[in-house]
Amino acid sequence: MAGLVLPRVLRTVAGHPALVEVACAAAGLLRQMSIKPFHPSVRKRELELRDLVSLHACRALVFKEKGAGNVPTIVVGGFVPDATEQVEFQRSLLREYGSIYYINYPRHGFSTELFFAQLADLIEAINNRDQKPVLFGVSFGCGLIARFLQENRDSKLLRIRGVVMASPVLCAEDLIRPVREKGEGVRMLESNLRRILGRADNDGEGIGRQIERARKCFQSLFEIGAQNRSLSSRHLSIKKKIMQVIEETPAVGGYQRVLALKQFVRPAGERPIFWGAALTLLAEEEENLLVPTSPTLGLLGHPQQRKTLFPNGVVRRVISDVAGDAVAHASLIFHHRCYNPLIREWYENLLPAKLSEAV
Repeated sequence: MAGLVLPRVLRTVAGHPALVEVACAAAGLLRQMSIKPFHPSVRKRELELRDLVSLHACRALVFKEKGAGNVPTIVVGGFVPDATEQVEFQRSLLREYGSIYYINYPRHGFSTELFFAQLADLIEAINNRDQKPVLFGVSFGCGLIARFLQENRDSKLLRIRGVVMASPVLCAEDLIRPVREKGEGVRMLESNLRRILGRADNDGEGIGRQIERARKCFQSLFEIGAQNRSLSSRHLSIKKKIMQVIEETPAVGGYQRVLALKQFVRPAGERPIFWGAALTLLAEEEENLLVPTSPTLGLLGHPQQRKTLFPNGVVRRVISDVAGDAVAHASLIFHHRCYNPLIREWYENLLPAKLSEAV
């Protein structure tokens, strides 16, 4: 009966803007009740930077959602949306294994050093509860995690159960080709990022114009993903939050995130990013956003080099089960039915290791 009634209810709601607004508000309220601000018991690394970095402008916000198991997940999102929205349709799955911690980037600035300090403090606080988290990165967030694991001295002292990388962007060259390479067309995001990085730091007006272009680019990317879909109240609520983030992030905040991307070190495939369990999820249309010469796609597509990056990792292509609806870069919101079985399988494979440790 529910299978017959629910579609009718959704059609009725979709046809009445007032009901849509109420449904979105209800969905947003339920999320707000579940996902709450979290203040780690450990903040020593963060506070060491208070005289060097503007904590007010550059401090990320941490949120927590309680889960049932002992394998917590720390979510590090892409440029947009916030981490709290990035895995909306993976939340119930991740909660089965443990609590979820979300790190939302600051609006008015960004400091990689401060982000690493906050991430290390959060992992230590979780370790103090005798738990080891999974680091779950999406797009730009994967590059931050990779750099943290390879360059941050504290990462070697912390206990991390595993790493998930969805549509990883590990260096700026994944999104921006050298000017001389123009084959296969210029991607919309590539053009925007190139223009932003081409501006001088003191060209506030020029940076502002290019960030405004980037704003419209991200809005367009989301709208393209939403085309020809029947969106639920959860989708519409998330869409509203994403558009709000895009609008409310000023030029300086967006620019500093792009500078952080520029600082990512191009993976050479000569030393591991992470020795433990790792899952890399590549969308079937990854190449529509990442450039043809993407170093990350090249390494992950080569079996031996892939093993060098993640000796105990697996790579999975996320393929749509609907003709004409291919999975795009980091499309965890619109193609969750394709991502979630792969994520669940990988988390399930972590459990035997947990039991053997207990023995």
